[in-house]
Amino acid sequence: MTAVVAETASDMQVQASRIVRGSWGESLFRAACLSAATFLLVLLAGVMGALLVGGWPAFHQFGFGFFVSSTWDTNNDVYGAAGPIFGTLATAAISLFIALPLAIGVAVFLVEFCPKVLAQPISTVIDLLAGIPSIVYGMWGFFVFAPLVANYIQTPLTSALNPDGFWGKFFAGVPNGNLFVASVVLAIMILPYMTSVFRELMLSVPSAVREAAYGLGCTPFEVVRSVMIPFVQRGMIGGTMLGLGRALGETMAVTFVIGNTHNFPKGLFDATSTIASTIANEFAEASGLKLASLIAMGLILFLITFAVLALARMLLNSNKS
Repeated sequence: MTAVVAETASDMQVQASRIVRGSWGESLFRAACLSAATFLLVLLAGVMGALLVGGWPAFHQFGFGFFVSSTWDTNNDVYGAAGPIFGTLATAAISLFIALPLAIGVAVFLVEFCPKVLAQPISTVIDLLAGIPSIVYGMWGFFVFAPLVANYIQTPLTSALNPDGFWGKFFAGVPNGNLFVASVVLAIMILPYMTSVFRELMLSVPSAVREAAYGLGCTPFEVVRSVMIPFVQRGMIGGTMLGLGRALGETMAVTFVIGNTHNFPKGLFDATSTIASTIANEFAEASGLKLASLIAMGLILFLITFAVLALARMLLNSNKS
């Protein structure tokens, strides 16, 4: 009896020590997670603070005019960010307009219609396209795609249209580097990312759900529109915002093919610039107020990206409710 009591007491001590060790390990784990989250927030605040401090001389010198002026006069130290801001938003919007339907179409084809023997090789190629360096896309756009657009699209349009009319002015511009070429190159770059995300999302739709829809007499288009897309729409919003974020921040590929002027584009084929391309082109030789203006533009790009992410979160929350 005494031995049994002693053994029971020993077991209770072992269990108590395990609980203590488990509580200590749990507390350490929670502290590590909290530290990681806090470090991330501090790092984000530090980046934003550094950009604000570095760009403050430009904000103080030009005020609100920095956001609405497209003047970029290095000789007189007068700078405005309106042209690059508009170019950033325009190229991102046009590229998303081009890439989104294509990404959905390719994903639907791979999931619903493509033979299994071809689906995996095509998916692998799409994943490989996402890994190509951006400078390769830029060189291809500059040496191959831009001349093709100039010779077979822009020149015939400008020759056929009245140069003084609305459409003549809309399609007027410079060959090679312009808004349209940059937008198409961006669309090609973000297409693999969005396609891969959409494909994986659609594969997550239970086969029983799709088969039930087909059993009710739905056509493939109706299944995709009424069953698959609603089932994964929250994830598709995230994938779309992923592509938009890539388009907003892309630098080297856009720098090759956008023309790099600070003016507002007057037409689809007019040269312009983005915030990222402007910083890449002029940061190395910048100093004084010009350097502050470039840092201020970096802060603006940071805030634009943050606003896009906030919009994505709002859309996800609205769909969740």
